[in-house]
Amino acid sequence: MARRGVGQVTAADTLEPLGFATMLDDLPSRERKSEPLLDATGQAVLEGKDATSFLWQAPEDEGTRLRIIELLEQIKRDSAAKGRREMPKICQEMLTAARAEPSPQSVDILQNGFERLYRLWSAAKSGLL
Repeated sequence: MARRGVGQVTAADTLEPLGFATMLDDLPSRERKSEPLLDATGQAVLEGKDATSFLWQAPEDEGTRLRIIELLEQIKRDSAAKGRREMPKICQEMLTAARAEPSPQSVDILQNGFERLYRLWSAAKSGLL
């Protein structure tokens, strides 16, 4: 056993001879180590989240708003084709905010909407929905 100072022994030192330290390392982690593989819907959701973050800096950027509208239409179409009921409803609400006058409230609605879409998409990809 390796000693750490006078009379100090670490937990790894006491478990090592019994083989418990290596057994603990071999156990699978319960945490998800990566996000689900991106499909077209997931890619659109992440791109929309990035675009919405940019709108906080330039809320009147018409090009970004048009891109967000395109992404929302794509997400709405793809999720409806896959039989998802909640995602198209969220997209419809977000389309209203994207087409409205630029304001902090509309950007906040878009940002929260993309977060909800990401959670729903992630749950669907993992098999929870």
